Amino acid sequence: MLSFRTLSSLALIGGFAALSACQTGTVANSRSVGDAAPTSRAASDYALGVGDQIKITVFGQPELSGQFEVDGAGAISMPLIGQVPVLGETTPSLEQAITGRLADGYLVEPRVSAEVINYRPFYILGEISSPGEYPYASGLSVLNAVASAGGFTYRANKKVVYIKSVEGLDEDAYQLNAQVMVQPGDTIRIGERIF
Repeated sequence: MLSFRTLSSLALIGGFAALSACQTGTVANSRSVGDAAPTSRAASDYALGVGDQIKITVFGQPELSGQFEVDGAGAISMPLIGQVPVLGETTPSLEQAITGRLADGYLVEPRVSAEVINYRPFYILGEISSPGEYPYASGLSVLNAVASAGGFTYRANKKVVYIKSVEGLDEDAYQLNAQVMVQPGDTIRIGERIF
């Protein structure tokens, strides 16, 4: 037979488990945050996406050069060669694609440079002062993103951050620290603490 103290302890543990399950703002597809939650995100070559603004320079051809925005179809429209698909491309691969198209009957040995001049924005929501859309800057950490959105609310869980990348289907949970970097197009969510 269980003592009153044992039954009380079990009821208290069950209550905490139920309270944890009812935490607001939790997404069903989020990966859980345990002791092994990642503390950083790996940097990779930047893949171009909708909303990015790109500067294309065709050396010696100022009429072919200019600033272009990636449209909803994931392409830019250039003089002579028309629509160029750029979604998921890196700037070096885009340079090669444009060079190949220009060399195919338009220019002799074209030299092309491509650089991102404005990245697509990131989004931040949850327990922060001013949720919304914000411009991305290279080297942006989650802590900097929170600061640009007015900081944490008093209910914010300052230990965990949830990030959904533009390519991903699920949110990933990370320990909230200065090593967690934001990528353009990310959706950042700051959850609510229990106590």
